[in-house]
Amino acid sequence: MSFKNIIYEKKDNIAIITINRPHVLNALNRDTLLEMLSALTDVEKDPNIRALVITGAGDKAFCAGADVKEFKDKPLVELLEFMELGHKVCTMIENLSKPVIAAVNGYALGGGLELAIACDFIIASTNAKLGQPEINLGIMPGWGATQRLVRLIGLRKAKELILLGEMISAEEALQIGLVNKVVPLERLKDEAFKLAKKLIEKSPIALKFAKHAINAALKTTLPEGLDYERMSFIALYSSEDAQEGIKAFLEKRKPVWKGR
Repeated sequence: MSFKNIIYEKKDNIAIITINRPHVLNALNRDTLLEMLSALTDVEKDPNIRALVITGAGDKAFCAGADVKEFKDKPLVELLEFMELGHKVCTMIENLSKPVIAAVNGYALGGGLELAIACDFIIASTNAKLGQPEINLGIMPGWGATQRLVRLIGLRKAKELILLGEMISAEEALQIGLVNKVVPLERLKDEAFKLAKKLIEKSPIALKFAKHAINAALKTTLPEGLDYERMSFIALYSSEDAQEGIKAFLEKRKPVWKGR
């Protein structure tokens, strides 16, 4: 697959999407979002890909957000189309059947942070700056931050980030639970791959079921979520991987996953 605005690679059962617009701090325009959708679709369909890493080209920015040129002086119909496209990318990342890791190098602002928080894990470099600065432009987040941030870091901190529009450091992001880990920039990609390699050692079907059950907790009541978990467990238990995992445990050997 050939792309202009992203680099899409596959290595050792891991896919890597690199937003490749460093001249504009990897800001997301319409074409970039469409390319990401195409790559994400391929990740979902490729049985050999077991995990995905998303990062940005260069060391200054993971993604500085939506490209302002995409919505300045545009008709509302075009603006709505662009906003829906961003939502579609973030939702597809969130619902992907495979774990997704954001390797945040530098700025993750606005839509860039919304892209990161749709991922399952965020590893940030020490030079990372994260925030939702839309309020400073007289607008607000539009790709999920008002909903996902509340669930991730709580109401007070979500309001602080969104209503003040100030950037926070990687260390503060770690303290409030926004990111999983902070590492030096030169180690960022290695740490992301290290995590991805741990994940691909697990049963792909178990990862899929567990991820969907966790996500369901954000959309259901507790009784509904518990019912979903119970039914997911029963469905997963009938899989070949579950039987192999139990058998391998009893035989004290490493399981051989088939993903079914």
